[in-house]
Amino acid sequence: MRKIYLDNAATTQIRGEVIAKMQEALADCFGNPSSTHAFGRSAKTQIEQARKVIAKILNAHPSEIVFTSGGTEADNMILRSAVKDLGVKTIITSKIEHHAVLHTVESLKEEFGILIKYVHLDAHGNPDLEHLKELLSKDDSKKLVSLMHVNNEIGNLIDMDTIGLMCREYNALFHSDAVQSIGHFPWDVQKTPIDFMAAAAHKFHGPKGVGFAYIRKEHPISPLIIGGSQERGSRAGTEALHNIVGLSEALTAAYENLEEEKAYIQGLKRYFIEILEAKIPSSKFNGYSGDMTKSTYTLVNVCLNVSEEQALMLLFHLDLKGIACSKGSACQSGATGGSHVLNEILSEEELKKPSLRFSFSKYNTKEELDYVIEVLNEFCS
Repeated sequence: MRKIYLDNAATTQIRGEVIAKMQEALADCFGNPSSTHAFGRSAKTQIEQARKVIAKILNAHPSEIVFTSGGTEADNMILRSAVKDLGVKTIITSKIEHHAVLHTVESLKEEFGILIKYVHLDAHGNPDLEHLKELLSKDDSKKLVSLMHVNNEIGNLIDMDTIGLMCREYNALFHSDAVQSIGHFPWDVQKTPIDFMAAAAHKFHGPKGVGFAYIRKEHPISPLIIGGSQERGSRAGTEALHNIVGLSEALTAAYENLEEEKAYIQGLKRYFIEILEAKIPSSKFNGYSGDMTKSTYTLVNVCLNVSEEQALMLLFHLDLKGIACSKGSACQSGATGGSHVLNEILSEEELKKPSLRFSFSKYNTKEELDYVIEVLNEFCS
């Protein structure tokens, strides 16, 4: 049976050179980075070198990079500390953010009584900037805006520069869950007016279980995890050196090969859209995912015109055919309420039909996409 992996928005295959670098770290650099002897100093040096590499890629200062277990922890650290340490009283977000943001702000509302304001969305899921401006100007409370650069389910891109400048105009902090963005789009935090970002290595061909928070140095925050003084006091716990080294190597490779790999993956997405529209014209792209300029080049989200009975069997059928993709996001698997993102933008009739997210990487081919469309066409006929 063929095996075709089109769930790269959930996690990506680790690059061979990243694995090699991690193996080297595991074998040769096993000292505790907090130890003062030579073994510890060697490990600490590798961590600080990785921090400098990441900071240079983002045009940040190394002290602004805090290693975490991934994007969820980074989001939690930033949002909770913004309320506790920076006096944020109002968080403005959208109803289609990742649950790492939505559930955190709901928790903060219960704990600290903060206000949560949800910006209106257009029919495709993008934030209404006029409404955002209205929310920012409404009162004098300390505000934080949290909007993701690339939506993990429908791939919509938001205008980071415009939103960032709007936040500066109203003296609000700006945070973005950039988990689907970093490693796929160029970043310069000196040019983009942003205060906080979250990233995860496994979204750009690095290891799972490691990511980082970007925290602009003007906004020092307290740690989410308490204990030792690791990460310059920002996050307690012995650092996972092999994962940090893997993250650094993966991010370096992502940006060294960005233009070439982006062009290749864009070609795959464009091809997928063309053959899907030709072979299954009754299908529909959700959000802006079918638009090459308004969405990320790494994914599409497709609504198929089949019956509710057929819909129940679709993912099972694809799995039997060796095709891996997602119904909504991987984080939603097993959830009975369906995708909270699609619930916001689709009609009741459209929600009865199955929607699938196909996400691409450098390891996919057009021949694989031909096979996927053939299987979908057969199922929909």
